[in-house]
Amino acid sequence: MGSVSPVQVAGKPFGGDGAPLFLIAGPCVIEDEPMARRIARFLADLCARLAVPFIFKASYDKANR
Repeated sequence: MGSVSPVQVAGKPFGGDGAPLFLIAGPCVIEDEPMARRIARFLADLCARLAVPFIFKASYDKANR
């Protein structure tokens, strides 16, 4: 099996050989911007406390899930 190269997201490396766990999370459907910001802030704060890199991912349309 070959080596795995990390990818860059917002200038930060994710993945690659021996990389730590990271989380991609967010709501399936965004109802409004304030809700999306509350969820993103909660997840970002939680992941910062746990030292887990985090990518916020959400959808604005059910058909887009």
